[in-house]
Amino acid sequence: MSVRRLAEKQPASFAFTPENLSWAKARIEKYPEGRQQSAVIPILWRAQEQCGGWLPQKAIEATADLLGMARIRVLEVATFYTMFNLAPVGRFHVQLCGTTPCMLRGSEELKKVCRRMIGEENHVTADGTFSWIEVECLGACVNAPMVQINADYYEDLTPETFTRIINDLSAGRKPKPGPQIDRINSAPIGGPKTLTDPELFTVNGKPAPRGAQSQADDKAKKPGEPANLRDAPLPKSPEADATDPRRK
Repeated sequence: MSVRRLAEKQPASFAFTPENLSWAKARIEKYPEGRQQSAVIPILWRAQEQCGGWLPQKAIEATADLLGMARIRVLEVATFYTMFNLAPVGRFHVQLCGTTPCMLRGSEELKKVCRRMIGEENHVTADGTFSWIEVECLGACVNAPMVQINADYYEDLTPETFTRIINDLSAGRKPKPGPQIDRINSAPIGGPKTLTDPELFTVNGKPAPRGAQSQADDKAKKPGEPANLRDAPLPKSPEADATDPRRK
């Protein structure tokens, strides 16, 4: 990772808004006594949001003072994690994934769109609307190529659809996030590809009895359930011995 430095031009001061200060104190209270410094990342993130998407030096120092940390320690966190921007960014900050799956699916062409419509990497347009940067994997490999713009993912992109998205944002329109093709989330393109053979739903070569499939669905593990929920009953609580104060 290349060296990350603070921007040369810095605001003279920073103070958390009353709302953000209250939010930060609530985060700090979630940690045990002596562990309040663990809140450094969410508080830096909140400071970055307050500053319009980047972290000035004074915001880093204010976070350190709030947490009772040495300022250099908070600076180390801010410069290590690339989620923190150390220089001003556009109102719409484009993070373009350039890792292998996206590269194989056309991210180089998306970079050309960024250079043509926004400028060079880390450049903010004259009106302050756009900036862009190439980042590592954003975790949407099956929907490659993709970008993250502020908090939204735009996936399954082509140069044409990406151009349309930038034009929409520039014109004040809200483009639909997610896949830009006929795909549901990360499902296969064109619909289901497995478990479509009718033979799977027969009994002794005959169609399954009416309702058999729904009964099987009722017994199936539901999304979000632990895999072993139906495999074994929960263990009984251990019986207390004579030394357990709860027996008195």
